[in-house]
Amino acid sequence: MSESLLSDAGKRLQAAMKYVSISEDAIERLKYPKFSLNVSIPVRMDDGSLKIFQGYRVRYDDTRGPGKGGVRYHPNVSLDEVQSLAFWMTFKCAVLNLPFGGAKGGITLNPKALSKLELERLSRGYIDAIADFIGPDVDILAPDVYTNAMVMGWMMDQYSIIRRQISPAVVTGKPLTMGGSVGRDGATAAGAYFVIESILPKLDLIPQQTTVAIQGFGKVGSVLAELLAIAGYKVVAVSDSQGGIYAKKGLDIPSIRQYKASSQGIKAVYCEGSVCNIVEHEVLTNQELLALDVDILIPAALENQITEENVDSIKAKYIFEVANGPITSAADKVLESKGIMVFPDILANAGGVTVSYFEWVQNRSGLYWTLEEVNQRLRQKMVEESKQIWSISQELAISLRTAAYVHALNRLGEALSAKGTRDYYINGRVS
Repeated sequence: MSESLLSDAGKRLQAAMKYVSISEDAIERLKYPKFSLNVSIPVRMDDGSLKIFQGYRVRYDDTRGPGKGGVRYHPNVSLDEVQSLAFWMTFKCAVLNLPFGGAKGGITLNPKALSKLELERLSRGYIDAIADFIGPDVDILAPDVYTNAMVMGWMMDQYSIIRRQISPAVVTGKPLTMGGSVGRDGATAAGAYFVIESILPKLDLIPQQTTVAIQGFGKVGSVLAELLAIAGYKVVAVSDSQGGIYAKKGLDIPSIRQYKASSQGIKAVYCEGSVCNIVEHEVLTNQELLALDVDILIPAALENQITEENVDSIKAKYIFEVANGPITSAADKVLESKGIMVFPDILANAGGVTVSYFEWVQNRSGLYWTLEEVNQRLRQKMVEESKQIWSISQELAISLRTAAYVHALNRLGEALSAKGTRDYYINGRVS
């Protein structure tokens, strides 16, 4: 395992090992990604020049089914990051009892610096490079950071051209007209909302008296902020990569979303136009947002936001990880010692992959569900697994993160054992 992100991710696995009874074979298999691919993607730019981009696809484990995971476009994408994300996806799919393994992909670039035509050529070039390693029964792609339905549509179309057959199930999060599922765009936010709503009574919190700060106001954080605001929660702070805003009395989330969509930023949302006088506010940094004294803190941006360096400043009572890996393992220990309860990413942000599973099922059956059916199935999944993880945590007196990994390990262990283990071959008999 890598000594950075992936190594840190593996420490969560070690903490859960003492609470499960699975074979040594299973433990050994889960230490390493099954498959890691590094590709170079040549793209002809609009000015006629040729530029080479680095791309990655990792299938961490496919014991429970084909790999499943998004593709992100970001300057910080690296093989180590993609392996870590694939590791988390393995456990996320097991937590939600989905018939998938964990995978992830990405390209190292600043997508905002490319034209739409350049992004299309890049997206199709990525599929050209990895086409032999993906497929509806092998590894299924989805949107992630700075990728969306349009990008997924390009990828699905390119794969179909290569295979000379329409293959909608190779990609989820597609446009509806290409076989996408209703409810997929807001699925991660909706899933997180269902987790919060199912857990809230256990925490003796009332929405109208519960303050929330959200780091990350993108396609997940902004939707979740509005869902919470509509339900009566007091969303007092939000931020994006440029900074954030805070208002003790609560923010007008719909206005912020509207401004964000038109200006691509939220820092000045209360400084221009008709929304200027809606509420008094303060401008703050992302680090200042993380340190706010609120009931619920929701990191919904990127990994490694709460670390040993800033964990002592955290004052929130509860943290719901809507980003992947926003808290390091070292920071986890400090938060636990401070009595701050963390609801882990492999549960809290699993709504996206769950509805991706629904889309995959619909593509393969040719039968498509209504938004009401999708949301009802999603709510059932998220609430059911939240209850099980809460019960494991209470029964074993362990953190919710460790409980989630215990839950996932039990399912992964069963699947790995079903293929034969050392104990079976040494002691077992064919019946």
